Amino acid sequence: MADQHISRKDAMIFNQRVAQMSKALWKAVEKDWQQWIKPYELNINEHHILWIAYHLEGATISDIAKFGVMHVSTAFNFSKKEDDRRNTYVTVSEEGKALLIQMNENYHNEDYSVLQGSLPIRDIYGKFPEFLEVMSVLRNIYGDDFMDIFERGFQNIEKTYVDSSDYLIKSKVES
Repeated sequence: MADQHISRKDAMIFNQRVAQMSKALWKAVEKDWQQWIKPYELNINEHHILWIAYHLEGATISDIAKFGVMHVSTAFNFSKKEDDRRNTYVTVSEEGKALLIQMNENYHNEDYSVLQGSLPIRDIYGKFPEFLEVMSVLRNIYGDDFMDIFERGFQNIEKTYVDSSDYLIKSKVES
């Protein structure tokens, strides 16, 4: 497979298509994410680091950078640390855990464009898009460790919710 020739045109079109779709999706995700965390006076990097450290049950700055797909300096600068700058291990305080729980409890899913855009697929197929091909691409780029941590984080989220029927999601079209 690796020996197959890919034309410059096909490579360029593929890369541009992925870039444009990624940028458009990220813009919607970023808007939704900022809307969710705005009342808590966090920015996306702070929330992402908090989420990663919580679900990894503590992590090094390098782990946060790797699994948060961010530069090490970003992970370091946005992690709230004690005065000891030599500390490169991040754990979530009790206050941080309480904040994450509060944020999850106050999540208002009907206002988010990415979720709303996915509901027609869920209505047709009975499940949300799984992105198996994208996951495969990410595994090839970032490796098995990245994907293992990715999946572990979401398994931890699922354990957090005892009964998923507590949160009924309806599309705006149905409302």
